[in-house]
Amino acid sequence: MLQRLGLGEEGVVRALTPLTGGVSSNICRVDLGSKRFCLKQALPQLKVAKEWHVSVDRVYAEIDWLRTAGRIAPGHVPNVIGVDRDTNSFVMEFLPASYLNWKQELMAGRVDANVARQMGDVLGRIHAGTARNTELAARFAHDDNFHAIRLEPYLEEAARQNPAVASTLRALIERTQMTREALVHGDVSPKNILLGPAGPVVLDAECACYGDPAFDVAFCLTHFLLTAAWSPALLPRLLACFGELVDRYAAHIAWTAPEVLLERVATLLGALLLARVDGKSPVEYLNEESRKRVRNAAIALLARPASSPSRVASFWETEFSK
Repeated sequence: MLQRLGLGEEGVVRALTPLTGGVSSNICRVDLGSKRFCLKQALPQLKVAKEWHVSVDRVYAEIDWLRTAGRIAPGHVPNVIGVDRDTNSFVMEFLPASYLNWKQELMAGRVDANVARQMGDVLGRIHAGTARNTELAARFAHDDNFHAIRLEPYLEEAARQNPAVASTLRALIERTQMTREALVHGDVSPKNILLGPAGPVVLDAECACYGDPAFDVAFCLTHFLLTAAWSPALLPRLLACFGELVDRYAAHIAWTAPEVLLERVATLLGALLLARVDGKSPVEYLNEESRKRVRNAAIALLARPASSPSRVASFWETEFSK
């Protein structure tokens, strides 16, 4: 494959080193002569306990997202170097160990609200730069892929596990499916964000589609709340991150009424919180007692929808500072 991409001659590859952290792909570091690259190959069956099959064509949505977002926010996504359709793989630049993983930083207690502010800016720029674009809407019409990777394993599974709020979750699923405003990454999680000298670098765009930008914002904010449930001592600083990301992101909203989009963010938060304890890909760091508390708080949010992210943050502060 590397030969086909013109990246090296036979015998030049010194090592292929598997990289960890994802469930949907084979990822490895390629040591090619004196250079290093990252190689990613989509898998048809994801590496989770429950059965979860997804088309490998999602890799091309990811490649397209990386290239599109890279033109809008250069330096905040890795550069794509080559694509190999024979193996459903692509090669991108390898970012060195000096680029820190944001999830690992948060869980180590190194919580910097300025990073969240930078992430809100990057996300806002990408959404604003792709909003109301009919050409991108047609090119990223990956609704089936988004449903298979996000809506079904997260929200639909949470609905199956929690019949009392199933109708509310299904209404949110339908609203998300019907909203097409901007280019959506679909997995804006701290585990997919590296912190470099120029700020956050966003990885792993396999869920990319043209849809509801509120999903990206809510998906990222969910992790601040979940981490606070895991470590209540970090709650004040994580809520500061929550507020900074929302405020900086909101400054970019020009394609619709900001309060309308942010209300969608607020209502999705309860659904995504529940999905991260009862969906097919639950967060691994919560114990059973913390899962129960998150589940109960998420169901309360779904029963009494908040009108803004700040109201969700206030509710979370009350629930988890006890």
